[in-house]
Amino acid sequence: MDNERVAKHVFVRGLVQGVGFRAWTEREAHARGLSGWVKNLADGAVEALIQGDAAQVQDMLAALWHGPRLSKVEEIDAQVAVLEGCQGFSIRR
Repeated sequence: MDNERVAKHVFVRGLVQGVGFRAWTEREAHARGLSGWVKNLADGAVEALIQGDAAQVQDMLAALWHGPRLSKVEEIDAQVAVLEGCQGFSIRR
């Protein structure tokens, strides 16, 4: 289906805090025209909601495995989520 909009609730684990992962994720999401948010969790993981065109969301999920230069992603858990009315992509605290 062309231009199908999807949402993914994502948890990224590994060396993903203190390396610019949230800012990198925000830039990458903007570059793909995606909406949603990203935030750090107390357990050292990063959580995100990524939504937009299905192909772009899949591309973003693949990019998360690489992250910024100093990161080391060990695991990504991405589950189907309900589309939210997010405007743009932001970092949550």
